[in-house]
Amino acid sequence: MKVHVWLCSFLLFSFLIVVLFLFLFLLLFLFFLVPPPPLLLPFVFSPAGSQQHAQAGQFTLGRLTRSDLDASSPITQFHKWFSEAQRAVIRSGSADAAPETPAVSHPEACCLSTAELPSGRVSSRMVYLKELDSRGGFVVYTNLGTSRKAADLRTNPHASLLFFWDRLERQVRVEGRTERLTPAESQVYFDTRVRGSRVGAWASRQSQVLVPSAAAGTGGGGKAGEGKTGGGGEGGERDGDDDDGRAQLEGWVREAEERFSGQEHIPVPEFWGGLRLIPDSVEFWQGRNNRLHDRFLYSRVDGKDEWSLDRLSP
Repeated sequence: MKVHVWLCSFLLFSFLIVVLFLFLFLLLFLFFLVPPPPLLLPFVFSPAGSQQHAQAGQFTLGRLTRSDLDASSPITQFHKWFSEAQRAVIRSGSADAAPETPAVSHPEACCLSTAELPSGRVSSRMVYLKELDSRGGFVVYTNLGTSRKAADLRTNPHASLLFFWDRLERQVRVEGRTERLTPAESQVYFDTRVRGSRVGAWASRQSQVLVPSAAAGTGGGGKAGEGKTGGGGEGGERDGDDDDGRAQLEGWVREAEERFSGQEHIPVPEFWGGLRLIPDSVEFWQGRNNRLHDRFLYSRVDGKDEWSLDRLSP
């Protein structure tokens, strides 16, 4: 009986040893003979066009100290930096090229960020700063009716502007509360726009989904449906299968052109106008070597026209 038990145990142990060796052999076979899967590289890797472990460039053009700043208000410093961004040029050493080209092509371009409440979802878009007014307000002009920013601001009037002047290695962040300009104030700027832009302001239902002409012809969209058989703006005759919704926009433009035909003066739309951001804080950032940047933050004191000034850690 004991011999029988011993023999069964031996056979079971031998079987397990064989299975283990077969398993190890299979692992070695897969490791050496089956090629590994390709390395999945990220779609975006910074710096662009570099090797995987290359180093990003350094910021070496300037520095910013407290003595450079007017502690009483950030507006003086912003005006100084903005003027320098406007005047900055790149000098060409080639006789065939223009001797100077702007270093910052659009210094007035900035990113306007808003946030909807109660969700807190943030949305951002590029806009142009048009004025820095006598109240120290940063003024942009936009659709204030149907746009995403308008919807956000109806629930939360706070917003931010971000200016980045790459060639100068400078950045300015502005945060504050927004308010709408009066129609009379908006009309003053609106009158300076070219006619096509004024008509376009009336025509565009900003952020509304544009319906392809085949669908627009069976539903809403008014004259936009004409894009299927004719019209179509610069595109000429369109087939509904080829239109991606542009025909509806062009139809709205034609309607606006007809509405203001022969009129030199075009009133500012009630849904369009100036947005003034009154800053609560303004941060100036100057890039420095080894990412040890210079950062100075102006903060409004108790809602008054008084400011504190602090250096921030990079």
